[in-house]
Amino acid sequence: MRLKTQLNIAFTTLLIIVMGFTAITLYSQLKGLLVTNETRQLEESGQILLTAISGVDTIRADSLDTMLNNLDLKMFLYDEEAEEVTYTNLVRSDAEILAEKHDTSPTQKNTIWQENRNSYVVKSIETGENQNMVILRPIRELEEVQESFFQRIFLVFLIGVMIAILISTYLTQRLVKPLTELKYQLKKIQRREFDNIKSIKASGEIKEVEQSAIEMAKELNRYITSQRQFFQNASHELKTPLMTIQGYAEGIKDGVFTGKDQEHGLEVVVSEISRLKQLINEMILLAKLDSEEGIYKEESIEIKELVDLTIDRALPLASDKNVKLTYNKPAAIVINGDKEKLLRAMMNITSNAVRHAGSQVHISVQPSSIRQVEITISDDGPGISEDLLPNMFQRFVKGEGGETGLGLAISRAIVERHNGIIRAGKSDLGGASFTIIL
Repeated sequence: MRLKTQLNIAFTTLLIIVMGFTAITLYSQLKGLLVTNETRQLEESGQILLTAISGVDTIRADSLDTMLNNLDLKMFLYDEEAEEVTYTNLVRSDAEILAEKHDTSPTQKNTIWQENRNSYVVKSIETGENQNMVILRPIRELEEVQESFFQRIFLVFLIGVMIAILISTYLTQRLVKPLTELKYQLKKIQRREFDNIKSIKASGEIKEVEQSAIEMAKELNRYITSQRQFFQNASHELKTPLMTIQGYAEGIKDGVFTGKDQEHGLEVVVSEISRLKQLINEMILLAKLDSEEGIYKEESIEIKELVDLTIDRALPLASDKNVKLTYNKPAAIVINGDKEKLLRAMMNITSNAVRHAGSQVHISVQPSSIRQVEITISDDGPGISEDLLPNMFQRFVKGEGGETGLGLAISRAIVERHNGIIRAGKSDLGGASFTIIL
């Protein structure tokens, strides 16, 4: 069943239940209100009768009958001491039976007498010592009023149901329309038509879902684009050393390269195999960093120890490049993480900094305002071009003198798996600056 139909049924059912409950409540309360009102009217009519007959010793029965007919009342006078009906415009036997079975004493409560199949609203008024005037009105007249009222309520109920259905349809249409439009946009995401995705008119939670869907589409588009670019770059990076290896191997096999040329060719083959091995290992590592949970082994890490290990490993390369490697002595800061993976991330960045530095690389460590620690690696080299900066941490993106183009991508994967932040920019030394926040 479609959502629109379900909402229509739900709204209509709810309105019908509310209106039905209201109608039943009114109908059930109506009889009591009618009886109360009728009792008050009987009392007023009784007072009129009492005023008319007071001070008169005798009054003709036919005159009293006429007066009662004009007031549309049934009445009998009852002498409690003699226990007899002295007057009635009812059938006398019926009046005597009512007087015998019921209490004729005056009361403030609403009183209903039932006799056989007839019911009466009763009001008793004292006319003298041990003399009561009992005024009656058949309850069927009230039931006729109640039935007439019920018919009107039922008519209003039917009209209300039709209005409820119209209102429910209108509200459901307004609610479902944004969802329908959102469904079409999600279909475009499914078909990867990212450029055709449009915003919809909605509010509240539906708008939040729409914004999340658009963000998801943008992220998915970026991911697909990066994956496509990754495979293109990977095929190129793998093809280049393979072609070199193939060329020298075939040349040596066919005797094109001999003597020193053959030795040089073998050296190139070994070098390209090493580069190819490094590239494949880094691709495998990057894939594991993105997918495998068990690859990370969390432990307590002293930042000072992490920086010291980075300096020790980068010092030989810095010496070869005649680059001065300096750092400030960090405070005693301890974090949780995988020490080997973080050391790999630090070494990738530090090695890049040493290779591109003019004469100096500096590692700065300070407490972070948003995390625990902020590590900045700066150099005085040529820096990063504005065009390259936004994609610096993408796979196979490398600047001049880069190796595989995967080092910074690996560093980013490691830092982000530690819920950290890594960013690149310009350093105060004039070159590039890489900041890791953990």
